[in-house]
Amino acid sequence: MKIEEGCCYHIYNRGNNKGKIFFDDRNYHFFLMQFKKYIIPYVDIFAYCLMPNHFHFFIRVNDKFNFEKGIKNMLISYVKAINLSYNRVGGLFQGRYKVKKVDSEAYYTRIITYIHQNPCVSKLVEKMEDYKYSSFNSYLSNKPTLINRSEVLEWFGGLSGFISDHKI
Repeated sequence: MKIEEGCCYHIYNRGNNKGKIFFDDRNYHFFLMQFKKYIIPYVDIFAYCLMPNHFHFFIRVNDKFNFEKGIKNMLISYVKAINLSYNRVGGLFQGRYKVKKVDSEAYYTRIITYIHQNPCVSKLVEKMEDYKYSSFNSYLSNKPTLINRSEVLEWFGGLSGFISDHKI
């Protein structure tokens, strides 16, 4: 898919053969650190969730060239680190990352809810706020965040709408 500046996208991928891409807590933290280093300067981030065998990001691309270069470098650096740490070789992901354009406010709220509900639907936790590797808790907090919190909460009509729409 052709990426366009100023447009929003659901970016995702999973492990080869649906296998794990995160093996312990350090891997999740390293992945987010690499995302911050390689991707954040070129996008607005609205939601993310890192699952044991896949990941989701909902972003708006502000710099197409550097985003595409950055995501490639981020994923390569992550795979190299995992391969080195776990004495493995070869690809970790099921091909290239996937991109789906998100082009309406109704779709914005649906994709954010879908991303945040992943850990509950997969039965990793009972409550979304119990999952450590998603942006859900960033919306419940006033702590500084790289998430574009105010814009997203507007789409949901405020925090109460955000919470209400996330109920399973």
